[in-house]
Amino acid sequence: MPAIVLFDGDCNFCDASVQFIIRHDRHASIHFASLQSEVGQSLRTRHRIPESVDSIVYIEEGVPYLKSDAAIRIAEHLDGRWRLLRLIRFIPRPIRDHGYALFAKHRTRLFGKKEVCTLPSPDVRKRFLDR
Repeated sequence: MPAIVLFDGDCNFCDASVQFIIRHDRHASIHFASLQSEVGQSLRTRHRIPESVDSIVYIEEGVPYLKSDAAIRIAEHLDGRWRLLRLIRFIPRPIRDHGYALFAKHRTRLFGKKEVCTLPSPDVRKRFLDR
């Protein structure tokens, strides 16, 4: 099973994050599904991810990672200097999760909601599980 990122399909920042991951995951090892999709809901149920979780979730080898742990795991797949983002793991989890939660709480107010979906190329489209 590939690594999977579940994301808020209505959030502009989450969409931009998915586009960023696609550009910087040179091995195309991460697949995607929106939390609102049928696949996303199925994965949420299977991995007991609470309904209150509405931002990025990373699932690898059947283990879901939330908040800053998800961001760290995603950073491990990125190319170039972006891999350095994984170094935030050395900040104590309560501190990094607080910062993550604060940003996540205000992301739609800061970046807005999606009105139109981007149509990805066929190569990118096959990485989305909820086609």
